[in-house]
Amino acid sequence: MVTLLLDSTRLEVALSGVERRLSFHKGNVLLDRTLVSKVQLVDDAWTWLRGVPSPGTHVRGVIAMGTWKSAGASDFVIVRRRRPAVVIDLDGHDEFDRVVLTTRNGLALVQALRVDASDTATDVVEIAAETGAISVPNPTETDLDAAPRRGRARRGTRPALS
Repeated sequence: MVTLLLDSTRLEVALSGVERRLSFHKGNVLLDRTLVSKVQLVDDAWTWLRGVPSPGTHVRGVIAMGTWKSAGASDFVIVRRRRPAVVIDLDGHDEFDRVVLTTRNGLALVQALRVDASDTATDVVEIAAETGAISVPNPTETDLDAAPRRGRARRGTRPALS
């Protein structure tokens, strides 16, 4: 998992040695906080991948790391299996238009980006612990009944061959 460091001016995505090799990225990814236009928590990061890895590593459904390029856009991606992720849209960044990261600390990151941070880089989990939790409502039975169902639709019987 990537380590996210946040201070008053920037968000730093600190990559491990393995993540650097698989993403073909030499250093950490630095994002100016003023360029962050939107942050979203998502359950399935794979649906947010656009384009092709260039350069990057992609094993379908298992790992996606590196720069993803599509028509007019460039995204930085660190995705592992089917884990919760955070999607960060950027406005005016030199290198990337979007950053997609699987992380356990997505909610803490969103919460930390909403508060004023200090000048020293601090792990987003520590910032979230200081500010308190964001309440998330539990779904009711009617919400669950109205939710779309996943899986194959059942089809009718086939006519007998004569």
